[in-house]
Amino acid sequence: MKEEFLNYLWQFKKMDCLNLKTVFGEELTIIKTGDYFQNSGPDFFNAQLIIGNQKWAGTVEIHLRSSDWYLHQHETDENYSNVILHVVWEHDAPVFSKNNMEVPVLELKNYVSKETIEAYTKLKQKKSWIFCENQIKDISEIIFKNWQERLFLERLERKSNLIEQVLTKTKNDWEATLFCLLAKNFGLNVNGEVFFKMAQNIPFSIIRKEHFEVENLEALFFGYCNLFPIDLEDSYCKDLLQRYEYSKEKYQLKSVVFEPLQFFKLRPDNFPTIRLAQLAMLYHKQIHLLDQIIKAKSIQDYYHLYDVSVSTYWQTHYILDKSSVKKAKILSKSFIDLVIINTVVPFLFAYSKSQGKDNVEFLLELMQQIAPEKNNIVDKFSFFGIPSQNAFHTQALLQLKNEYCNPSKCLQCAVGIELLKS
Repeated sequence: MKEEFLNYLWQFKKMDCLNLKTVFGEELTIIKTGDYFQNSGPDFFNAQLIIGNQKWAGTVEIHLRSSDWYLHQHETDENYSNVILHVVWEHDAPVFSKNNMEVPVLELKNYVSKETIEAYTKLKQKKSWIFCENQIKDISEIIFKNWQERLFLERLERKSNLIEQVLTKTKNDWEATLFCLLAKNFGLNVNGEVFFKMAQNIPFSIIRKEHFEVENLEALFFGYCNLFPIDLEDSYCKDLLQRYEYSKEKYQLKSVVFEPLQFFKLRPDNFPTIRLAQLAMLYHKQIHLLDQIIKAKSIQDYYHLYDVSVSTYWQTHYILDKSSVKKAKILSKSFIDLVIINTVVPFLFAYSKSQGKDNVEFLLELMQQIAPEKNNIVDKFSFFGIPSQNAFHTQALLQLKNEYCNPSKCLQCAVGIELLKS
């Protein structure tokens, strides 16, 4: 038995509500179970009950045993002085609040059916991947679709938290914030954090001033990421280093030591050198990128916006000072899709929210036009009967697995709740 199950029982009244009595023998009528609150403090706020002949309004606390009240030291906490009912599975001790008033107790085990307990036990039985892996495919299409939209919005909210943090550091400069987020995205999972730190340490005012020459941007990016070889032979490489040293002196930039960038196990087109060169070309061509992103009306507008290659030197190089076969190295459609999914859509969501506008329908339309992502989580859901047709589906499934399945929050998940109902 777990406390999350008791929260579920109380929140959805999955008990014999017609015959409830407190452990003192007083009749109990639930008018309103209250609003579930998952942070610190009592579990349910704004509850309304009738105990005996008295109507009460206040908070409700849930525990496995009555004695847990003292284990969590609620008897000394002012936040629990307004608890009107202590809901427990097993009553093993009287409970008193800070004002020395005895708190009424409801012992749930006397009012929950055997079938409800068996359904919960079946749901929580260990499986090979997730608890509901053999049942999730049977969930109603309408319920699952609504849950996917909720999951997608939760994921956007979570990503917007990072955007707000960066926005604070850039002093509400949305263009600088976008630059930081794009840099992180261009670095992918392997080098994203180093790219992100680089972008945070280069004042965006310098990017604005230097974007007219792509070599100046390359010099800044490569210099901050410590990518210049010790023994310089290549004339282009020497030129970039000179430009970097000149910019450091001109703008009084401080040297920052980052973790080494990773090349190991990356395809050459994903080398950090190539991604930095592409990022430099993007800002060389699109210095007013923020306006372009906000004004774009279709998925094709975004594909056109990110239609960039690399400078001439990088068409014949993958690393500095070592030539290779010539290749344009344009941003692929699949990479642009990742940029839209992980940067553009969350950024537009956060920006519109700051303007007091709602653009969720537009963002949903964008995501539904992007091919589904490829990863182990998406593949596993497909194996258990939940295929993905587009990026909206895959983002929702990532949120489901990471925020509900992994921490076993089955009873806060629409799938788990529906399975218990059935």
